[in-house]
Amino acid sequence: MTLNRCRVLRQFRDNEAGNVFPLTAAAIFVMAGLVGGGVDMSRAYQVQSRLQNACDAGALAGRKTVTTQGFDDTALIAAKTYFDVNFSGVSDVEQPQVRFTSDDDGNSVEGTASTSVNTLVVNILGIDDIPVSVTCSASMSIGNSDVVMVLDTTGSMDWAISSSDGTRRITALRSAMKNFFDNLEETTKDTNARIRYGFVPYNQSVNVGHLLSGNWIVNKMDIQSRYPTYNDVERDTDEVEAYKPPYYVDSQSVGDQDWSNWQDYRGSWTRDRDCDSNQPNNTNWTSTGPETSTKTYIDTNGNRITETVQTYGQTRTEYVCYRKSWRNYWIASRSASRNYFYVRKAIEEPIYKKETVRVFDKFVYAQVKDIDVSVYKTGANTSTLNGPNGTNQNYRWAGCIEERDTVNAGNIRYSSQVGFSPEGLFDLDIDRVPESDATRWRPMWPELAYVRTNRQKNRLERAAKSDDGIAVGSSCPVKAQLLSEMSKSDFYAYADSLTPLGGTYHSIGMIWGARLSSPQGIFGTNVNKVAENGGEVARHIVFMTDGAMDTSYAQSAWGVEWHDQRVTADGFSEQDERHNQRLLATCAAVKAKGIRVWVIALSTQLTSTLTTCGSPESSFTANSANELERAFQEIAKNVGELRITQ
Repeated sequence: MTLNRCRVLRQFRDNEAGNVFPLTAAAIFVMAGLVGGGVDMSRAYQVQSRLQNACDAGALAGRKTVTTQGFDDTALIAAKTYFDVNFSGVSDVEQPQVRFTSDDDGNSVEGTASTSVNTLVVNILGIDDIPVSVTCSASMSIGNSDVVMVLDTTGSMDWAISSSDGTRRITALRSAMKNFFDNLEETTKDTNARIRYGFVPYNQSVNVGHLLSGNWIVNKMDIQSRYPTYNDVERDTDEVEAYKPPYYVDSQSVGDQDWSNWQDYRGSWTRDRDCDSNQPNNTNWTSTGPETSTKTYIDTNGNRITETVQTYGQTRTEYVCYRKSWRNYWIASRSASRNYFYVRKAIEEPIYKKETVRVFDKFVYAQVKDIDVSVYKTGANTSTLNGPNGTNQNYRWAGCIEERDTVNAGNIRYSSQVGFSPEGLFDLDIDRVPESDATRWRPMWPELAYVRTNRQKNRLERAAKSDDGIAVGSSCPVKAQLLSEMSKSDFYAYADSLTPLGGTYHSIGMIWGARLSSPQGIFGTNVNKVAENGGEVARHIVFMTDGAMDTSYAQSAWGVEWHDQRVTADGFSEQDERHNQRLLATCAAVKAKGIRVWVIALSTQLTSTLTTCGSPESSFTANSANELERAFQEIAKNVGELRITQ
C-alpha cells in the first residue's frame, strides 16, 4: 500500500497536466469579477434606461402643465408624479434623487435623476453598488401653424358662465384667447417659426362679404319681404287754370271820432231860460268826398280779390249850456271828425289744374323676386321703397351673407370617396369657386326680411301673400379674418371686438372655418402661402361654443326658413337636426384634409355631435373661466410641439 501510494504521488508530480488546477483555482475570482460585472452592469444599464425614461416623462409632464404662471408648484408636482409613476417597480436600487427646474419661466424644463444599483455578484469583490445618473430636458418647440378660430358670438355669450362663476362668457373668451396668443408667442420667441391666425365669429350668419370677389356674389336675389301698394287719386295742383265769375261782398265801417276841445260859443246870460232858448241844436254829420281806391290781391284761400273802397270825410258840432257863475250861463261848442268807408269786394274763386297721383295704400308681405343688389353688395348706400308709407329708405350692407343653393334633404353625409351627399349641397361645398348664381353667395339684407302673419289669429301665415307681417331681422357678427400673422396689439384688439348677438347656427361657422382653412379652396392662395423658413404647416380649427344648435324662423344664412324652406320641407321640422348634419359633414370634410379640429363646450354639454365634430382626444368642457383658460392652454400646447430636447 505504501509503495503504491508513493508511486501515485510521483506520477502526479511528474505529470505536467496537473498544473492547471492551481491556476484554475486562482482564476475563479477573476472569472467571477468578469461574469458578475457583466451581469451587474447589464442591470445598471437597464436601471439607467428606466431612469432616463422616467426623467423624460417627468420633464414632458412638467412642461405640458406650464401655464401663464410659469413653472409653478403645479407643474413641479406633475413632473415628479410622472417620474415616480414611470420609475415604479424597479427593484434593488436606492431611492432616486430627482430635481426639475426651469431657467426660462417654463419654456423649457430641465431635470436630473440619480440612484444606485445594488450589485448581486461583484459585491464579492467589495463593490456593493453601481451609481447611475441621467439628465433630461423638454421644451415647447414649434413649427409653422395655422389656427382658425371659429367662435360662437351669439347672444348667450353675454350671460354669466354659471351661477357660481359670474364672469361674462365673452369676457372669459377674450381673456383665454389673449393667453393662448401669449403662450404661442413665448414659444416661438427667438425662432423662425410662423404662426398665423384666422377668425370666423358666427351667429345666424358670418360676416365674410369683404373677403369675397364681387363676381362671387349675385346681382339679383329673392327675399321674403314686403312691397308697397298705391291707389291713383285725382287732386288739385297749385297751378291756377282760371277763375270763376266773381261774386260781391259789401261792407261799411266808421272810423274813430276825433274831438276838439270845448270852446266858448256865446256870451253869458243871467237867466236859465235865456240859456235854454239860445242853445243851438246838435248838428248832424256832414260828409265830403268820396275818395275812391281799388286794389287786387290773392287771399289765403287762393281767391283773387278786387277791393274797391270809398272814403267819406265827415264832421259835426256839439253844443252845451252850462253855468259859469251863480247867475251867468254860457254856451260852449266842440267839433268831431271821422272817416266813413264803403267797401265792395269782388271775389273770384280759383279753378286749379288737376293731376292724378299715386297714394300709399298698404304693404303686401310676400317673396319679392329679383331684388337688385348690384349696388348694395358693394357697400354703397342703396335706396328701396321700404320706408314709412312706402317711401324710399337708404341701407348699407354690413357684410353678412346668405348661403349658396342647397337641397332640403335629411341624411346629409360626407365621404372622401363621393364628397357630400345628396347632390346639390353647394352651401357645404368648401372648395368650389362660384360660376353660376346657384353657386354664388347672396348679401344678407336684414332690413328687408319679413315673415307673413295672420294678425287676427296671432300666428305665422303660410299664404303666398298677406296684408300682415313682421320684421324678422337678424344680426351680423364681427368681420371674419383670413389667416395672417398678427402682432399682440392686433390680436388683442380683435379679441376685444367680439360682440355677443343673435342665434346659434354652428353649421355656418364651421363651413366658413373650413373655407378659410382649406388648401384647395377659394382662399387657397392665402392658405398655401409658403413660410419663409420653408417648413411644413400644421393646420388647426378651434371651434368654441356655449350652446346647442338653436335655429329659428328669423333670417339666417339660409334665408327666412319659415318661407324659403331651403333646409326643411315645411319651414321648421328637423331644422336643428339637419343643421347638425351639415355641421358633422363639414367637420368630416375638414378632418379629411388633415386639419385638426378642436372643440370647446363652454357652459354647455359636450354632446356627441360636438365630440364627433372634433378630432380624436380634442374636445373640452369648460364650466368656469379657469377651465376655459385651461382648455385654450391645452390646445396651445398641442399647436406647439412638445419635445424632448436632451
